[in-house]
Amino acid sequence: MFHTNTIDTMSFPLINTDIPYLTTEQMVEVDRLMIEQYRIELIQMMENAGRCLALVAKERFLEHNLAGKQVVVLAGTGGNGGGAMVAARRLSSWGATVQVYITSIERVTEVPQHQYNILQNMKVSVQNWPEEEDTLPEGIDLILDGIIGYSLSGNPRGSARAMIEWANQSEAAVLSLDTPSGIDLTEGKGYRPTVRAEATLTLALPKQGLKESSLRPYIGELYLGDISVPPTLYAEPSLGLNVSPELFAQQDIVRIY
Repeated sequence: MFHTNTIDTMSFPLINTDIPYLTTEQMVEVDRLMIEQYRIELIQMMENAGRCLALVAKERFLEHNLAGKQVVVLAGTGGNGGGAMVAARRLSSWGATVQVYITSIERVTEVPQHQYNILQNMKVSVQNWPEEEDTLPEGIDLILDGIIGYSLSGNPRGSARAMIEWANQSEAAVLSLDTPSGIDLTEGKGYRPTVRAEATLTLALPKQGLKESSLRPYIGELYLGDISVPPTLYAEPSLGLNVSPELFAQQDIVRIY
């Protein structure tokens, strides 16, 4: 099911200049340079990603008033899930009722585990994806998709697959982090199943797979969030890209299409 929403999106300016699109290999190199050379740690990038996701959720989907709003966060065990958990924390702090489901709590990696621990300390509901989906909440205002990031290869399986199928059957709008889960950003194709998002917030720079026109029904509106990558990093010899420092000079979030 592809969801529609009439809330104004003009608070995020539309990019009117060309920007580079990254391959998966280039995004891996950006991550490496951030951590090893610029000493900007993964936890900092994750915090920035989650903050941007929460802002898009609030301003695009929740009409700025979070009191009484029901948000379900679907999270994987890696960085994408960690960013979604940061967004869960912020939305909860802003007044929304947030429930987080993780593909496997036991397999959450080190940095996302930190985000999981914070949510537990806040008494935000966090649990594994249930075997009986009839136990899931009703009357949901928004679903955040942080199941699978840019490193997908092959059809989603297990809890990830079940989450995607449930999100697609829900009447709630879906906002995806970095990419709708199920899209191979290297090949520019969607596996089965793939989340059909109302909007996607990608990070740092857009990925090559997001240029594929056949994927637009899955991506929805495409936003770009600043995770604090310095423009000088893109110009490093291993990347050789020209990114204007004006890209995020006015706002941390811009709209690509």
